[in-house]
Formats: sequence, C-alpha cells, structure tokens
Amino acid sequence: MKKLQLLSDYKKQEDKMCLAQILDKIEFSKTRNKIEYTDFLDRYQVSLVENFLRKIQFENFILYGGYEEAERKIAIIYPENYKETIGEKKYSNILKIVRVKLPEELKEKYSHRNYLGGIVKLGLKREKVGDIIVYDEGADIITLEEFASILKEEISSLKRFERSTITKEEIENLSKRKIKIEQLKIIVPSLRLDNFVSDLAKTSRTKAVQIINQERVFINRTK
Repeated sequence: MKKLQLLSDYKKQEDKMCLAQILDKIEFSKTRNKIEYTDFLDRYQVSLVENFLRKIQFENFILYGGYEEAERKIAIIYPENYKETIGEKKYSNILKIVRVKLPEELKEKYSHRNYLGGIVKLGLKREKVGDIIVYDEGADIITLEEFASILKEEISSLKRFERSTITKEEIENLSKRKIKIEQLKIIVPSLRLDNFVSDLAKTSRTKAVQIINQERVFINRTK
C-alpha cells in the first residue's frame, strides 16, 4: 500500500508528517538492513505512532525513552532478521545521559523548569532531548547519542550551571526516578471532561477546553 493511502485517514498535517517519517524509517530499515530511529516523540506522538503501526500490522518496532515510564520516547525500527536479538543492550548506542551535578549550595533548589528553560534559552532542538530526571543533587537529561556532546558543552556555558559538574553517561546509569502519585477527590457539577480538567489543572473551564483541544489530556491510558 502506498504512503498516501496509509496516511489518508489523518487530517492534521503535523500527524501526516510524523507518520510519513515513520514510513520512511521502515523503508530505510528494510533497504539498508539496519536499525533506524526517530527523534524524541511527545506523549501524543507516541500514542499516534503506536496506534498507526498496530493499524498497519507492523511489529518490528520499539518505543523507548530510557526507562519504562518515560513520557518522551524514540521509535526504534529494526529489520526482520534482528527480531531475535533486539534488546535494550543495543540502546546504549542510541541514547545517552547528560548528567548535571549541582554545587552544594544549589542542591534541592532547581526544578524541571530550570533545566528545560536552559535548553530552550540555548535554542537547542527539543526533539533531540527526552525526559529530564530531576533529583536533589541535580538532573539526568536523556538525549540522542549524536547530540549528547553538543548538549553537554552548551549547558556548561549557562551561568546557572557554571559551578556544576556536567558529564556524559551511559543510559544504563540513569538515576532511578521516583514516581509521585497524588490522589485527589473533586466534586464536579457534571461528568464533562472540561470540568475534570479544570479542577485537576486548577484553571478555568475555557483554559481546560484549550488543553483538551491541544490533545494534552490522556484518559485511562495504558500500554
């Protein structure tokens, strides 16, 4: 089936572009007999790609972001003859960590915003960076192997990190992320999604509708 036919059910141009790239990776993997992979996908794109590949009955793929609960992931496409040997041991050639170790006086003072804000300020491509795992002593920034050295050098140039120790590490050395779960009890006037989002996000219903329309809300999402 041709690419245009496979993408005909998708109306949004950005969805078509994302999935067209996936089809290109599949073709490259077959013709070159090698592993191909994308930049990092956000949660919406991960869901989009996963559903699309299931729909076209393509099985030789992995969605991976460095650890099981990762929100941002890359799509790894591999040839049929790799099926028996593909495994996480191969990911060390694809993903790396840029580790920021803060000086004593800044420990526990930096949040996810400080690290992401630095990346944005530098004008670096967000799609080259995965999840940012923040802990008291600093953070592990997951990135593509070919981008890790660039990210390390660029972050080192920021004043906020001038006294930090910044190193490039193997993905296997990723710091364990502590998942925080918060249980909330809310009362809503009706079982409308915007009512739930408004209360949970502590925002207006108008803003809640915008968040929903931006497809940033996931309901009972399972793998």
